[in-house]
Amino acid sequence: MRALTPALIIAGSLAVSAPARAAVELKEGDPAPAFSTTGDDGKEYSLAALKGKVVVLYFYPKDDTPGCTVEAKEFRDSRDQFATRDAVVLGVSTDDAESHAAFRKKHQLNFPLLVSGDAIAKAYGVPVTLGFAKRQTFVIGKDGRIKKIFRSVTPKGHSAEILPIL
Repeated sequence: MRALTPALIIAGSLAVSAPARAAVELKEGDPAPAFSTTGDDGKEYSLAALKGKVVVLYFYPKDDTPGCTVEAKEFRDSRDQFATRDAVVLGVSTDDAESHAAFRKKHQLNFPLLVSGDAIAKAYGVPVTLGFAKRQTFVIGKDGRIKKIFRSVTPKGHSAEILPIL
């Protein structure tokens, strides 16, 4: 198999830098793949614009389902604790902006939900099966490197599980 060179993947309004290697699973300490996309609020979000902050990029299967709602509400309720650690939370699923906006409004979520979830999931090596992203979380340090990866996530208590490592 021939090694891949760095490339830019464009999917809709999303730009993601692909890792400069073949299908190797990301690991802690690796540079986080860059992304630029819109959120459910219509604003632009990119990893580059968040440099100097800790980014909690969490992938979840589906808006407004029981486990995803529990997880999102815990992130919502912990916002001040994340903010005092100079961290921002970004949610990612394969749902569209309209679905994200309804989910965010219904549960008064205080963080953005990013669109183009398929492309971001692919860049981060998050499996997507039958249109649903696997529940995984990447904590990206202020230096742009992956600080911690949670490959197996239980929605209840996940927010609290992340706080001590920030």
